Amino acid sequence: MALFDAFLTAPNDNPDSWTGLMMSALAGAAAALAVAIALTVYFGTGYRSSRDIVRHGVATLAVLGLLAFVASDMRTAALAYLGVIPSKPAVEFEIRLPDSVAAKVDTHATQIELHTDRHHALAELSDGPTFTSKGEGILRGSVPLIFRTSKREVVLTLPGLPPLAFKLRLAPSPSHTAEFGPWHRADQDAAAGASAPSDRYAIRYRVI
Repeated sequence: MALFDAFLTAPNDNPDSWTGLMMSALAGAAAALAVAIALTVYFGTGYRSSRDIVRHGVATLAVLGLLAFVASDMRTAALAYLGVIPSKPAVEFEIRLPDSVAAKVDTHATQIELHTDRHHALAELSDGPTFTSKGEGILRGSVPLIFRTSKREVVLTLPGLPPLAFKLRLAPSPSHTAEFGPWHRADQDAAAGASAPSDRYAIRYRVI
């Protein structure tokens, strides 16, 4: 009862809230009820002229358009409530490694994951590290961004070495970026929670 009173006295217009989802659901129910009443009245009447059929056909198309709009609104509200990013972006990244490590990297034994406060996701790696004109070893890959959150980090696990975490400095619903951002060194040893042992590990990324 207290929850119902709170809903009446302090409504939340934020589409990410459960009340926003409820309002969209109520709008959908009202539209469905209106369609049901209209169909009942229509089929309950008697003879219809050609003009009546055309007029009722136009009205039906308008109602179907309304239902499509309501369905889209409910989907958007549901995704917002669940914290899902509807545009399905992904992060494309490059991780710079020390030369001595890059020369021994086996991509089949290397694991890169995206860790958030909502889920973990395995990144897809390109074949093998590549080397720049400066001799720097680069691992390339990408991972989808599913949930809206500002707490994201890429965790690199190389055989025989402690995992390293790289924080992603992105908005909860980031926009696409054409160019890679600046290099950021590893933030911490992901296993021990300590500072990264070397600034020779670094990451840069963009949203695609």
